[in-house]
Amino acid sequence: MESDIKKEIKWCMQKEEQVSFLAEKIRQADAVLIGGGSGLSSAAGYNHYHWLPYMEECLQDFKEWYGLKSPFDGFYYCYSSPEQQWAYYARYIQSMWDAPTGQPYYDLRDIVAEKEVFVLTTNIDMQFERIFKKERICDYQGNSGYVQCSQPCHDQIYSNVEMIRRMNENIRELRVTSELLPRCNECGRIMVPWVRDDTFLEGKDWREGVRRYENFLKKYLMNGTDKNVVLLELGVGEMTPSIIKLPFWEMTYKNEKVFYACLNKKKSSAPEHIKDKSIYIAGDLAETLRDLKENIAGKEM
Repeated sequence: MESDIKKEIKWCMQKEEQVSFLAEKIRQADAVLIGGGSGLSSAAGYNHYHWLPYMEECLQDFKEWYGLKSPFDGFYYCYSSPEQQWAYYARYIQSMWDAPTGQPYYDLRDIVAEKEVFVLTTNIDMQFERIFKKERICDYQGNSGYVQCSQPCHDQIYSNVEMIRRMNENIRELRVTSELLPRCNECGRIMVPWVRDDTFLEGKDWREGVRRYENFLKKYLMNGTDKNVVLLELGVGEMTPSIIKLPFWEMTYKNEKVFYACLNKKKSSAPEHIKDKSIYIAGDLAETLRDLKENIAGKEM
């Protein structure tokens, strides 16, 4: 009965009270596991599923010519030639290289500054890499800052910053010249962005990221550890729930000292069996993270 009463009180909280409640959970935590989804980048102004001003300005000519419904629509569009396809890739990826780091990412950094932290993300836009060290990140769906062989014929990915810059300097009529198409040094096939599709290379770099994630779980969530851990799910949608959302629910259920927090634009719900160990805070994610940072900073002063 007492547990049920606590559930009802928590789920009836106003947003300000929810933020304060979560801030206290984070202050008490030994570690924080962040699950970062596309909604976090959208809160920073970089929406890959809808046209927001920054991406639309960068890709306006492609959007109009091909009738693209979103930046990702252009990424998976069936172009007539690799010269057209790589012209879009180049412009799209350049927009991510050039994008300023979003304020929500800075706020997130400050929120967990004093904690052991790890990031599991499905985002490909390189925002997390500006805030957290590589050894603290698992890019489960890849990273648009790298390319791989389209076969793939060998187990290696390559930074694309210079080739992307050269292609962007030479886009003419929404095409790049054939000479600038990136080709594999091993087999000569055209290379592709290291982003999840049917050719995605789950090679040594991907496996290393997964290994880092698993090591974090072993340290803080497995083998009878007695640690307070907050699972902080940020802007995660329903497209690939098996990567972040469902595992977070399971870890919360199985570990007594784990607390699950879901922050997203739209209201959602938790499974009944973890409602006494979770909280959902709906609303503008940028505002929520700002308020959470201010709350934590205020209590520490």
